[in-house]
Amino acid sequence: MKTSPAMRLVVLCPHFAPDTAPTGDVMTQIVAELVKFNIEVHVVTALPWYRDHEIESGWTGRLIRRERTSWGSITRVHPFPGKNKQSLVRRAIGFIAFSVLAGVSALFAGGIHRRIHAVIAMSPPLTLGLTGWFAGLLRRAPLVFNIQDVFPDAAIATGAITNPAIITFAKKLESLSYRRARKVVVLSQDLQNNVQAKLKQSAQSRVVVIPNFVDVQAIKPQNRMTAYRQELSIGAEPVVMYAGNVGFSQSLELLIDAARQMPDVTFVINGGGSAKDALQEQAIGISNIRFGQYQPHHRLSEVLASADIHVVTLRAGLGAVSVPSKTYSILAAGRPVVAAIDPDTEVPRILHTSGGGLSSPPDDVTAFIGALGQLVDDPLMAQGMGKSGREWVESHVSAEAVAKMYLELLSMVTNRPVTSFLRG
Repeated sequence: MKTSPAMRLVVLCPHFAPDTAPTGDVMTQIVAELVKFNIEVHVVTALPWYRDHEIESGWTGRLIRRERTSWGSITRVHPFPGKNKQSLVRRAIGFIAFSVLAGVSALFAGGIHRRIHAVIAMSPPLTLGLTGWFAGLLRRAPLVFNIQDVFPDAAIATGAITNPAIITFAKKLESLSYRRARKVVVLSQDLQNNVQAKLKQSAQSRVVVIPNFVDVQAIKPQNRMTAYRQELSIGAEPVVMYAGNVGFSQSLELLIDAARQMPDVTFVINGGGSAKDALQEQAIGISNIRFGQYQPHHRLSEVLASADIHVVTLRAGLGAVSVPSKTYSILAAGRPVVAAIDPDTEVPRILHTSGGGLSSPPDDVTAFIGALGQLVDDPLMAQGMGKSGREWVESHVSAEAVAKMYLELLSMVTNRPVTSFLRG
């Protein structure tokens, strides 16, 4: 006889497996851990579209697709993507249309007459905050708002938004979304400070820190001489890799400059995004740089193992509003990180605490190349940092450790004791 679930959740997120977006990996992993505790989850997300910014083959032809799972259900709705990734207006229209369709679907997720105990919504896009609140209001469930990047701060810092009217509107939407949430989950102390500063003192306690986690069973250290190296025509030379979204906030011009000055090292920019075409133009004539495509998720461990050193970069001012989740995956793969990010923010602190890499100031080519040179010239130091990083993620950001934080949070917002989950 099937037992009743300890809790039912509706999860609103922009990406979910098999979509390849980093935030999709995050929410897929969170759901996978929560359902182990007899929690029924109904996910409302987009049809897979992240890889090429268009709906993937096999998923087209319908605005909404629903599927049952062993732990609940997944409803996938049209994301309304546009080919022009640099058009903020076009992207905003797409986000709004997706959020409306997702909100309507959330009203029916799991059955409109069945009790929902909480709604978890993920940002970006920021519009999912009020979508989740509205769905929760009609289904009498509190909202937990999960913030991966603080918007609009990141867009303002990169110059993606400059219109004063749009900035004012976005900030008001942000503030309203925080006020409507029972709890706001952020990834670091920096993000917590940022969000709390936008709330009245009486509401600041609703902002809590829960880091993303990494599946240390799926991502493990492997031999550096992988099949992926062969596919990119790379030999046994040292490899420096950036793997992830190739956007304008990542300051990846640093890798182009480093490749020019370090001809005995092969540099790989692996992924896709709005800045990739421009970077490929800048790299013309540089023989020691390769551009790779997103790979299926089951190859992630192999892709990460293909590099001797990984880089995590953000433009100046973004370290306090964004925590690249790729950092945890790299450390899990047993590879050292060189981070060109604002000092005294989360990623440099992680590397210092774990011993898993080096940091340099953002947008500082000389310092960045100097840090890379230290690890290239001392492979034993690089290997030792990789080992230390792996040990740190196993003990600090494993799936089990972070899942317990979510259980405690859900217990708080629903007034249900943690023991009710553990019995499941």
